[in-house]
Amino acid sequence: MTEEIVIAGFGGQGVLLAGKLLCVAAMRRGLQVSHIPSYGAEMRGGTANCSVVISTEDIPSPVIECPSVVIALNGPSLVKFLPRIRLGGMLIWNRSLIAIAPSRSDLFSFPLDATDISLANGTERAANMVAIGALLRLKPNLVSMKSIEAALDEVISSRNRKYNSLNLRILSVGYEMAEKIVANK
Repeated sequence: MTEEIVIAGFGGQGVLLAGKLLCVAAMRRGLQVSHIPSYGAEMRGGTANCSVVISTEDIPSPVIECPSVVIALNGPSLVKFLPRIRLGGMLIWNRSLIAIAPSRSDLFSFPLDATDISLANGTERAANMVAIGALLRLKPNLVSMKSIEAALDEVISSRNRKYNSLNLRILSVGYEMAEKIVANK
């Protein structure tokens, strides 16, 4: 099993944190991982993305040409990465900030009101957690919710750990949203 994942959005949406969280959770499962963060000089509000490779085998290169999964948290990220998703791949996209649905029919497209869900749960900063929760359900062999829960304490800074219960609740909401889709197939 090898998944090549790109997570992309505005700086401040937790894109890099989401990638690091997946990597730490996968390492806890004994999987091979690679994580390459990329962000603009302006940080919050600028563009950010990260490439995450999770595999049961050695990873020969961390560079992702055609990701198997893209999580697009904003419109510019969708425009940039949609053409690169491999045939049969998966797109999880933030319908709260992306007005026009992607037009590719050769992949699994999962719209998710990530920002709206985050706001409904009391924070504007957890759209990343909604998307990761959905990913965990849509790719059940990747990492478990339990692995993510354990990784949160390692990845989240000590001053922000007080929000981990909120992060877990929002992860669960994303997971449940994806569960509805899976159950209807």
